[in-house]
Amino acid sequence: MQGYELMKKISFLIIITILFSSGCATLLTGTKDTIAFDSTPQCAIVYKDGQELCKTPCRMPIKRSINSSEIEFRLDGYEPRFFTLEKEMNFVSVLNLGNLFGWAVDAATGSVVKYSKKSYDLTMKSAALINVTMLTKIHQKN
Repeated sequence: MQGYELMKKISFLIIITILFSSGCATLLTGTKDTIAFDSTPQCAIVYKDGQELCKTPCRMPIKRSINSSEIEFRLDGYEPRFFTLEKEMNFVSVLNLGNLFGWAVDAATGSVVKYSKKSYDLTMKSAALINVTMLTKIHQKN
């Protein structure tokens, strides 16, 4: 009987430790989402928050963050394109319920959110075409 009581206490401690050691969303859904990037024309360099990631077409694991993630596409002869990765709440984090430590872990790892859009395909705009259009407008005003 003493062995059974000891096992029960150990099991209880293990469960409590698991519940309070990390957030549910962090454990169940991880801390990264794989995002696909493509462009027309291809071979644009993709930057996240100023750091080079890859050349289109590519798929990259992107760490989740409660902060905004700025993406830039650059290609010689084309205007740079900027956008922010779209996010939504990761409802798995609700499993933390009243566990404030779990919420804190999920917030610190970015797992309270997830990227809602998993693919971005941008058409690059020719810098020469934009310059010709601007010059035409200036010429028409004069």
